[in-house]
Amino acid sequence: MRTAKTARKTRETDIQVSVKLDGTGVNDIATGVGFFDHMLEQLAKHGQIDLDVKAVGDLHIDDHHTVEDTGIALGQAVKKALGDMAGIRRYASAYLPMDETLSRVVVDISGRPFLVWNVEFRSEKIGTFDTELVREFFQAFAQHAGITLHVETLYGVNSHHIAESCFKGLARALYSAIEIDPRQTGIIPSTKGALGDSD
Repeated sequence: MRTAKTARKTRETDIQVSVKLDGTGVNDIATGVGFFDHMLEQLAKHGQIDLDVKAVGDLHIDDHHTVEDTGIALGQAVKKALGDMAGIRRYASAYLPMDETLSRVVVDISGRPFLVWNVEFRSEKIGTFDTELVREFFQAFAQHAGITLHVETLYGVNSHHIAESCFKGLARALYSAIEIDPRQTGIIPSTKGALGDSD
């Protein structure tokens, strides 16, 4: 079973994450940041990843450290749960509509972290949540999960819809990319025979 736990404790945050990649989307998430919790719930539900996240951060300053460090810890957990990545499909993409918004998310579980981000928000806030933190999460997650991740909102107006379509798009792309391909069981999906910096 592809599961993992990670913990990250600094002067700014104390975060514990557990993931089960072959799950059903069951989740228990509490970061102290309401909108962010909602986005992580979407990631779990639509990615069919069982996810527990407990975060205590310096929210008296702002949400930045909590969101970024959760992305780090979650990325580390996903990478750990994937192990040597044998048998995975590796590549996947998803187009995710939400009302007037359409986003595209493309994933390569390559072992080489990279984020391409072409998303513009119409407002600086969603409630009390800073929209710029959406990118911070995706950057931290991609870096520490070791994945190449391209995210683009093709069009949209409502900032809540834009953010949610990005998270749901990531969920659906991950769902397909981490899936075991029955024709490649036990095989590393690379001509080099390994995934990582040299692939």
